[in-house]
Amino acid sequence: MSKSRKSAEADPLAELPGWARKLAQKYYTKTVNTFLLYGAVRDLQPLTLEDGGRGFGPLRTFLAEELFGGRDHVVFYDRSSGIRSASTETQKDLQRTLAGYDTLYGTDFAKSLPRDPGRALQILENFLRMRLSDGRSLALVIDFAETLVPGGEMSHLSAEDRFVLATLEKWAHDPQFLAGDVSVVLLAENLADISPRLTRNPYVAPIELPLPVEEERLEYVRYKLEGKKLAAVSDVPLAGLAKMTAGLSRINLDRVLTESLERGVRITSELLKEKKKELIQAECHGLLEFIEPVHTLDAVAGHAKAKEMLRSAANALKKGRMEVMPMGYLVSGPVGTGKTFLVSCFAGEIGIPVVKFLNFRSQWQGVTESNLEKIFNLLKALWPVAVMVDEADTFLGNRDSGGDSGTSSRVFGSIASFMGNTVYRGKIVWFLMTARPDLLPIDLKRQGRAEEHLALFYPETEAEREELFKVMQKKTGLKLEVPSISDLIPIGTRQLSGADMEAVMVRTRFRALAQGREQATEEDLKAVFEDFVPPSYPLEIELQNLVAVQECTSRELLPESFRRMDRDLITRRVRELKQLLEQG
Repeated sequence: MSKSRKSAEADPLAELPGWARKLAQKYYTKTVNTFLLYGAVRDLQPLTLEDGGRGFGPLRTFLAEELFGGRDHVVFYDRSSGIRSASTETQKDLQRTLAGYDTLYGTDFAKSLPRDPGRALQILENFLRMRLSDGRSLALVIDFAETLVPGGEMSHLSAEDRFVLATLEKWAHDPQFLAGDVSVVLLAENLADISPRLTRNPYVAPIELPLPVEEERLEYVRYKLEGKKLAAVSDVPLAGLAKMTAGLSRINLDRVLTESLERGVRITSELLKEKKKELIQAECHGLLEFIEPVHTLDAVAGHAKAKEMLRSAANALKKGRMEVMPMGYLVSGPVGTGKTFLVSCFAGEIGIPVVKFLNFRSQWQGVTESNLEKIFNLLKALWPVAVMVDEADTFLGNRDSGGDSGTSSRVFGSIASFMGNTVYRGKIVWFLMTARPDLLPIDLKRQGRAEEHLALFYPETEAEREELFKVMQKKTGLKLEVPSISDLIPIGTRQLSGADMEAVMVRTRFRALAQGREQATEEDLKAVFEDFVPPSYPLEIELQNLVAVQECTSRELLPESFRRMDRDLITRRVRELKQLLEQG
């Protein structure tokens, strides 16, 4: 991309990927010469072949041949490989420059180029300035930038790291570099791994390389399967292959296709799901867990109004009406009411992937922010996707967290900002689940984030208990006909949670098996009910019920007994319960 490359065409940058167009546009303004490319920098990029066809290659090749193909010199540097050039002409020119440098300073760099940043950057600066004074156009690409200018406070950096940081900052606003035809490009997978003195520098332009979108994956699948009949290798049509591989890089997509082609394994929907789950979880290093929905909302017992609301949201998503979707949901209620199961079933209703946040925090400085950046990049590539955060009140932290140099506060701010970005409305649907919504910071449960508050409660009516019993029968495989489950439940344990009911079913089957029978009987079930003592935390359960009532944003979701309660009375009782629990 040289200034001389601009032509009379309507849009000379039209064939470039979006991120490359953004870089070119910033370059042409002559206000920025240093760019920080982050994200999918290890992925393949589209190339124009010698015969005019389309191919794919690493980012390094794309930069040398496509983006900076019109430059006189393109030079690469990283701590491992040292200084390398993109062409033999540039290599010869570099050797001549080094020979002159050796004569002037008494060094022997022409024989053996140094790899350490301290000396390498001095050589590169000398080369850039000399060629700029000759009117040449240049591009310098520095890979693995996080190893040169790592994130963290200045006081924690080594002397060499501080020198490199000062050098790159100087280059970013150097008048000769800004006036000349030169670009300095830093490559890193995560923006959080780079010193904030660079990422926040007004003379440095951070540009994200996203994972390929559906159209780009479709283009790559066509390229990969060129000359082969799709039906011979895949049960999934071309458009389906592109759609089902959301979240995969071209390299990962290539791995799936190459394995199938070379080993003769047919591509099926099940294979794609399994491979995708395996590759993305490996890519995320255990930061996210993929949950395969196996049920729809029909499998949820009770919670009729909550199911109705979620079904309406599912229908809106199916119709592509993302603008009417809530940004997220707060799902509260006592333990054992099936909050996680409800969310999984919602995802199964519309067939979108579900991911669950795992522990992304680290004791090492900068790693937590880096992990979070990986997660956000993946979520953006996966959409539409449902994101589950269990025990959200403790998992996400809050803005006032201290004792870790502000990391928790910054992480919380990043999550809140990402959740509230309306660009992702209907594309990334958040589900914050907690039995204590009162402990969740207001920043996350306000309108524009987890704006719909669903409250789940234990079954209260006979009909609700009967429905719960039938659903749990299917789940546990207990084949047993009983006239009325309410007649078998002792009066003192009528308020059973879904988890309690499931435990009773499992014990019933175990009792039959222990007595040498495969089939459980009504007597087994009755005996288990009479013996079963559900865990008793009356104050905690009452508190969890009442704070769920307080948070609920729909009266119809509340059981009749809670709907009639005075709000002031609830507030007072919640305060009393908290005091009692603190004292106990």
